[in-house]
Formats: sequence, structure tokens, C-alpha cells
Amino acid sequence: MITQQLTKLFDRDINKLKSEILQFKNEDDLWRTMPGVKNSAGNLCLHLVGNLQAYIGRNIGSIPFVRDRDAEFSLQGILKADLVSRVEHTFTVVHNTVSNLQLEKLEEVHIENILGYEMTNAYFLFHLLAHLSYHTGQINYIRRIIEPADQVLNV
Repeated sequence: MITQQLTKLFDRDINKLKSEILQFKNEDDLWRTMPGVKNSAGNLCLHLVGNLQAYIGRNIGSIPFVRDRDAEFSLQGILKADLVSRVEHTFTVVHNTVSNLQLEKLEEVHIENILGYEMTNAYFLFHLLAHLSYHTGQINYIRRIIEPADQVLNV
């Protein structure tokens, strides 16, 4: 039961991430920041993809993945289509991993001590879901500030 609920929530929120990236009218805006904002929408997207594939795909689902966390925040200029492709791949990894979890695996202690204390895989999945939602909300605000609805593109 819990795996069905978690799967539904991750599916919803990863699809929301994809939708937010697709809504950028100007690809360069994916890499812009505003005063007082450290990360671009593109970098937050890369961070979420790396985070989910590392902690859910690799650590829980045993799917090979090498994470470059520094690159998540330093890469620039990746095409929107490539970001969307990475999100879609992440959707598949997370969906397949979470939907196939057995109760025993959910109750196991997560193999990495990420937050500074021991936690079960179930607890960490809830944390990752909140992390995904938090950064997706930031992407939404960045997009709406950089590309206001009444903005006319000069093409």
C-alpha cells in the first residue's frame, strides 16, 4: 500500500518538474539567476535528477549510477530537450524502483547516512519527496520571475 502511494506522489512530482522545465519559453532562461538567488532552474533540475537517481535508483534499486554533485550546480547551457530527457529517465528509474519495493526493503536502514543520522528507506523516501517538491517549487518561482506571463518574446 505505501509503495503505491509513494509511487503516485513521485510520479506526480517528477511530472511536475518536467512540466516546469517545458514551460520555459527561452532556453537561456533555464540558466539565469536573479539577485539573491544562487541556483538556476537548470541547475536545480540537474540536482534533482542526480539526487533521485543516486539515492533511489542506485542506493535502493541497485541501478548503476555515478553522481557528480558538483557538476549539478556548475554545468550551464544544457538544452531543454536534454534536461527533459534526463527527467524522463529519472521518472522511469524512480517509478520502477519505488513501485517494486517490498516492505522489508522499506524497513531497512538506508545504506548511506545522508542526513547525519540513521533512517529507514521509507523515511528517506519521504525526505526525498519533500526535497523534490521544494526545489520544483523554486523552479516554478524562478520561471515566473524571469519570464512573466505577459512577456512577449522577440524572436
